[in-house]
Amino acid sequence: MTMQTTFKTDKEFEEFKTWTLGVLRDESAKDVCVTFTKKDGSNRDMFCTLVESRIPTDKQPKTETTGKDSGSALRVFDTEKQEWRSFRWDSVTKVGFEL
Repeated sequence: MTMQTTFKTDKEFEEFKTWTLGVLRDESAKDVCVTFTKKDGSNRDMFCTLVESRIPTDKQPKTETTGKDSGSALRVFDTEKQEWRSFRWDSVTKVGFEL
């Protein structure tokens, strides 16, 4: 499943953020890929999660702030790099995943 990110209203944008957080926390969603535009203008596909069981024990969040929406960015666990990374909400162009 893929969701494109073009919004007409702030309400649609907030619903997209809520939906994306739900997908990132859903244990049945596999290979979640967030595509976004980096600050240098290049595009990046990041496979990521907020599902604790998919994050190595030594990389588990130590505080409750991980995975919380800061308003402009979200911190997630990059499953390819095996590190925590973040993306800006306004730079997301696509979200895809498998069930």
